[in-house]
Amino acid sequence: MERQIVMDSSSSSDLVREMMEVIETVGSYTGFRVTQRKECLNLVRRLKLLVPLLEEIKELDYSVSGLGLDSLLNLKKALLGAKKLLKTCNYGSKIYLAMESEAVMCRFHAVYHKINQALDDIPFDKLGVSIEVKEQVELMRMQLKRAKRRTDTQDMELAMDMMVIFSKKDERNADIAILERLANKLELHTIAELKAEKTAIAKLVKQRGGYNETMHQIVDLLGKFKQIAGIDETFSLDGPISTRTPQTCQSPLVPHEFLCPITLEIMTDPVIVATGQTYERDSIRKWLNSNHRTCPKTGQTLEHLSLAPNFALRNLILQWCEKNNLELPKKDSYASSVNYSAEIMEEISSLVLNLSSSQPNVRRDAIVKIRMLSKENPENRIFIANDGGIPRLVQLLSYPDSNIQEHTVTALLNLSIDETNKRLIAREGAIPAIIEILQNGTDEARENSAAALFSLSMLDENKVLVGNFNGIPPLVALLKNGTMRGKKDAATALFNLSLNQANKSRAIKAGIIPPLLHLLDDKNLGMIDEALSILLLLASHPEGRNEISRLSFIETLVEIIRNGTPKNKECAVSVLLELGLNNSSLILAALQFGVYEPLREISISGTNRAQRKANSLLQHMSKCEHIP
Repeated sequence: MERQIVMDSSSSSDLVREMMEVIETVGSYTGFRVTQRKECLNLVRRLKLLVPLLEEIKELDYSVSGLGLDSLLNLKKALLGAKKLLKTCNYGSKIYLAMESEAVMCRFHAVYHKINQALDDIPFDKLGVSIEVKEQVELMRMQLKRAKRRTDTQDMELAMDMMVIFSKKDERNADIAILERLANKLELHTIAELKAEKTAIAKLVKQRGGYNETMHQIVDLLGKFKQIAGIDETFSLDGPISTRTPQTCQSPLVPHEFLCPITLEIMTDPVIVATGQTYERDSIRKWLNSNHRTCPKTGQTLEHLSLAPNFALRNLILQWCEKNNLELPKKDSYASSVNYSAEIMEEISSLVLNLSSSQPNVRRDAIVKIRMLSKENPENRIFIANDGGIPRLVQLLSYPDSNIQEHTVTALLNLSIDETNKRLIAREGAIPAIIEILQNGTDEARENSAAALFSLSMLDENKVLVGNFNGIPPLVALLKNGTMRGKKDAATALFNLSLNQANKSRAIKAGIIPPLLHLLDDKNLGMIDEALSILLLLASHPEGRNEISRLSFIETLVEIIRNGTPKNKECAVSVLLELGLNNSSLILAALQFGVYEPLREISISGTNRAQRKANSLLQHMSKCEHIP
């Protein structure tokens, strides 16, 4: 029986106006986190399709009652849920949203379902909604129904890097290259971005009632990001992040121009950058050494990275300190650091020239030195590239000396950490030569070649190039026969390359699946997570599913689900779910191997992602076997 709730036209107009304000508000959000940005923009675009409907309802000259009113109230509730989710994705912790990207995607699906339900109940004909608007709303509903669970390429790359960073056993978890890559992907490399993330984490900790293991991981990762950005700060739950500030800086009388814009400490060694802004030498060097090429204060790109001492300002600071009986903190490195950049730039220019020397020893020494300098800091990588070092190094990849090749490919690996250098290295034709060394070089050269291909393939266009130049088979060979480090580098590269659909087929044809299954059987290698992550990608490809879908593999998955580490179990459940959704007989096989009880246990006490996957798998099993 229809409830006769009558609302006058002014009240129904208010209700419609509030919904339009919600849509306007979410349309103004501009800071959606990279891990959810695509989904957020799609949702906002779909919500805007409702505006014509709301405008027509607002223009009604009679009251809305009964089911019409109920449906509008339900729509408003659904829109408020969408607003809450979009607000979280706009202002929330970037690290947390990356860690929980799949849980957030589930929230998007719940929002889609509620919006669709509300629209389902709207009596369009009774409200006199025009055919054009009805068609537009129906288009939106079809889009929401078609929205499927997906993991974008960017998210998959993030997942692999975060798996390494949070692993306590993987020796790569403190690798500066991985940290720099993660910071860039999550857009957490400027001072403003890191401060905003600190605020978001503080709110998150407060909402959660304090620290837990996840919060500790997030705070620890934020601290690492700050270190590579050159910010020396500590996190405090009860207050803001506070920098280590000398006593002399706490006086409000210190002139603002005497304080470094980065640390807000009084400067002892002020230097001028290309934009004319002045910073404390140590602070700006940390900033530049963290792969930044912009002025922290203005955001302008620096035309050069030279630092000029600001003697005039330093003298003013010294006079002010003397007048106010304050002792300026002493810096032992002041005199020796003045000409640092100029000396390094001069040395790099000379080394780059020596790469073309006709004397083998001079050439070899130059390569070894460039390899070392390119590993030390981001500033050196920029200097080497700007001096034309990359084309000369690429030429040396084909030099008939295995030792020269090893040092050269390692130097290019180090240089490729810089995003701009990735494109330059590929443009100079390095990929075929690196693949050649991967096939025929020394053990260390093969390992570093695999790592270089992984680094270069962070760019989608380079994934295609590596596949087209037949780089997949030698990576599979290294995965099968390489050293421990070689296997890890090959697995990481193959994971990244397999994000490209054509490369999945190439990897399967190259015989990747047997060595992956071997990694699952050999517990001493400690590469179960890596192997399962790649198998999860291959399981989304028909050829991969056909080769993986063997009873022996299903039995192995069940064994991992029963006895593996929490992360092992999470990955194994994900693979089994992907296979089972495409072939129900594999679910029945897993049940025969005894997966049901450990799966129920994971659904209660596993990691967050494992719980979600396990519950989905249990629901699918219930349909297959009618298990209550």
